[in-house]
Amino acid sequence: MAEKKTEQTSAPKKGGTLKLIVIVMVLALLGAGGAYYFFVYKPQHEAAPPKEETKAAALVKPVTEEGKIGPIVELKEFIANIITTDTQHFVKASFSLELDKAATTDEVNMRMPQIRDAILLILSNKTFEEVQDVQGKNQVKAEVKSKINSFLKTGKVVNVYLTDFVVQ
Repeated sequence: MAEKKTEQTSAPKKGGTLKLIVIVMVLALLGAGGAYYFFVYKPQHEAAPPKEETKAAALVKPVTEEGKIGPIVELKEFIANIITTDTQHFVKASFSLELDKAATTDEVNMRMPQIRDAILLILSNKTFEEVQDVQGKNQVKAEVKSKINSFLKTGKVVNVYLTDFVVQ
């Protein structure tokens, strides 16, 4: 009879232990799944905006303060040979410079030979592949702006606009 009591008391303990292990395993899996969702899955979907929005944002330039456009100086067209390995290619480009203030216009007109020289050097040091896409054109604009601003004393170029750009 003593043996019967020990068998009966030990049987419920095994079933309770098995249930406890199953419950702990389920809770662990739910916890791991929740952690994965909050730390891995959710940040990826929030951080990656749709590609259409990023392309549009790259093409839209920020408007200057208060939406005002500064004085504009038109530059005559440039024709330059570009670096190629197979055939000869040319770039024909026209630029407009937006300046920060009207007083800078006089300095830009006075330094026009220096500005034209800088732009011709920039264009002629580009390869055919570099000037074909939008990124390459934006790079040219940034280099032109930086170079002109490096020798202006009374003001600065706020933006460079391509008014004509042909690669042949």
